[in-house]
This record gives sequence, structure tokens and C-alpha cells, in this order.
Amino acid sequence: MQILTLKGPGSGPVDKFVLWSVLLLSAVGIVAVYSAIAYFAATAAGGDTERFLFRHMFRVAIALVVMGVFSFINYHFLAKLSKILLIISVGLLLATQVLGVVSGGAARWLAIGGLQIQPSDLAKVALLLYTSVLLAQKQVYIKSFTKAFMPIMFWIGMTILAIGISDLSTSLVILTAIMVMCFVARVNTMHILSLVPVGALLAYLMLLSSPQRAARVESFLHMKLFPNTVAEQVFDAGDEGYQAAQAKLAIANGGLTGLGPGKSQQRDFLPAPYNDFIFAIIAEEYGVVGSLSLLFLYILILFRGLLRIARHAPDPLGLFLSVGIVIMLTLYGFVHAGVSANLLPVTGLPLPFVSYGGTSMLANGVMIGILLNISRHVE
Repeated sequence: MQILTLKGPGSGPVDKFVLWSVLLLSAVGIVAVYSAIAYFAATAAGGDTERFLFRHMFRVAIALVVMGVFSFINYHFLAKLSKILLIISVGLLLATQVLGVVSGGAARWLAIGGLQIQPSDLAKVALLLYTSVLLAQKQVYIKSFTKAFMPIMFWIGMTILAIGISDLSTSLVILTAIMVMCFVARVNTMHILSLVPVGALLAYLMLLSSPQRAARVESFLHMKLFPNTVAEQVFDAGDEGYQAAQAKLAIANGGLTGLGPGKSQQRDFLPAPYNDFIFAIIAEEYGVVGSLSLLFLYILILFRGLLRIARHAPDPLGLFLSVGIVIMLTLYGFVHAGVSANLLPVTGLPLPFVSYGGTSMLANGVMIGILLNISRHVE
């Protein structure tokens, strides 16, 4: 089909605003992780902070190299491979439920050849690619429920369910990004809105199956909603409410300008401050000024991705891909910040290009690389 016809590699330059925003986020992440990992290194590696710092720097370097490589790979070529990539990703997700490494009450990691990968990170990239392909292919009858909406939802539903079994927060963020893509692609609005009650019902059922996740929601709402949780733990500030309380304290300590680099106090008390709560550490050390400056970089990626790259994309495929990528990345960023500020329940979502991580860093590099490749085709 025309939308999958392999076009030129794109002779234009990449979007420099997106590129520099990612580089700045990566630099901030290296400094923040070095500060936040100190206590963990002291307890897990005999105080060898540099060991974790170099590991994080290596992962950042790999992600940036991957970003650069994918910025030269024509996104139409990746679209041709999207279906098989999605099938492989779903297979890995299902294998994780049987053979995966259990952490935090859920099997999210799969050990392959001595390495641990998180298949949900790979699946979200593949799903964005294939959903963009389907939306572009079905533009002629995009309003049709049977010809367009249902075939697209088959793949989306299957992948979201496979992810949501062990990672509800990630599945909800992906679903939100997909709904925005469908809206931009002119899918019937009522069809899109029908996903809200369906998603809410599935989320409720998944919370019923996981007391730990249900307790986090109850602790945030200060309400007992699920029969599979223990009220004493849910409303105990030293149990389920501990993480949120420590994150709020970190942000309060930071004030307007922060305590200064490396001077965080709550890193010794926050669980996983180098990953799930890295934003709270940044807010404590650099204050409101630093944390808002960090969020501005995500807003810049959002606006450049939507108003320049997506708006002037050479074809529908590039448009839908750009929208999906920037919406997903900025959602990750703002949900992570919202959790640290206790505006949202604790989720465990990393801060893109900032948090300590491996598979998530690699997936973000791939997505930004694809976005930069689309920007090369923008006139």
C-alpha cells in the first residue's frame, strides 16, 4: 500500500529542539542518579557508587546510540516489520507470566542469556508502530465499527491485556496514548469513548487480582474499596503511605531553589529514589525552579512533536507515529512527577531518559529515534 511504500531516508536535519531536550534530560539523569544511588550503593555494593553510575552512563550511551541509528532508519521500513514485532512482543509478555522474575508482587522481567528485560517496554514500541499502520491503512473507512475500529482494537486489546496483567499503570498510559492517536486519525469519537468504561472495568478486575496494587489506590484515595486488602496496612503511614509521604517531604525540603546537588536527605528513606522517585530527589536538590525546568523539556518535546513534526509529517503514518510517541513519552514524565507530588497513586513508572533503567531507556531511545527520522522528512 502507498503508506508503506519505502520512501527516501529523509535528507533534512533532525529536529534540534527534540534532540537537545533529550540530551539535556540524559545529562540531568546522570547527575540525579549519581546523587540518588548513594544510599543504595552503600547497602548493596559496599559504598561503590561509581559502579552504578558507570552502569547508568553505559545504558544512557547505548540509548543515545540507538536513538541515532533509528533516526537514520526509514520509519516506513519499521512499519513493514511492526506486525511481526508486535507478535513477538506479546509472546514475550505471555512467557514472562510463566517464566518471569517476580518483583514487587508481579512478574515484569524476563531473564534471557543472563540479562533481564522488561517485555512491556518492547511491546509499547511495537504497538505504537502497528497501530499507526492500521490507522493509516483504514483511513478510507475509518468511521466504520466493523471494518476499522474492531480490527484495530483486537491488536490493541490483546497487547494491553498482556501488559496489564503485571503492569497496570503502563497499560493505562499506553491506552491513553492510543486513544489520542485514534482521535487524531478521525476514529468515531463514540467508539473511542467506549474504551473508557471498558478500560475502567478491566482495571478494577486487575486490581482485584493484586492486593498490592489495590492497596496503593486505596492509600491514595484514603478509601477502602477492595475486599482483598488489609485496612491496617492501607492507611498506615509507615506501610502503603510511606513512599508518598517521603516523596512529599523531599519536595517540601527543596523549596524554591533546592538544597543543592548531592544534598538530598530523603534519598536515604525513599524506596528506589534513583528510579521510581527520581523526580522527588531532583525537586529536593534543585527546588521548584529545577523541577519545573525539567518538566519544560518534556513540554518542549510535546510541542515540537505535535506542532512541527506531526503537523508537517509527509504522510498519515508519520503523523500518527509522531503523535503516539510524544504523547506516550510526556505522559510517562508527567505521571511520574504526579506520583512524586502525591497527585496520583504510586505507579512505578520511570522518568524517561532520567531514571535508572535498562530496557525502558532503550525503548525511549528507539521511539525518539523514530521521531527524529520522521522530522528528517518534514519540509
